[in-house]
Amino acid sequence: MKKVLLMCCLFIGLTTAGFAQTKGASTDPAEKAKGLQKELKLSDEQTAKVATIYAESESEFDKIKAKEHGNTNKMLKDVGPLRIATIKKIKKILTPVQDKKYNKLLKSSSDQGLNAGWSGGWSATAEN
Repeated sequence: MKKVLLMCCLFIGLTTAGFAQTKGASTDPAEKAKGLQKELKLSDEQTAKVATIYAESESEFDKIKAKEHGNTNKMLKDVGPLRIATIKKIKKILTPVQDKKYNKLLKSSSDQGLNAGWSGGWSATAEN
């Protein structure tokens, strides 16, 4: 009886752990734009523009990745300016109130150590 109970607990634990790892940050530009829409209360037109900006940036990132053959150290050199350019493009379509909220999002993701990645609106610490 103890073995059966132990097996059930093990199965439930592994199943839960498996489901917990399936959720991750979306890389789809439209999904990322929708996430930003919720955070900043973007209009549908602004959201479409952000999705386009994200798609262009993702395309540029793919080019960098291919050029550097996935070498992270080499990619970081080119990704920084791309991230900053992406943020500048997004800021151009925001209202002053949205821009203020966006700056807070950038700062909070930077504070969480996400500034080296592509998550949360392509955060960067420089030139906010």
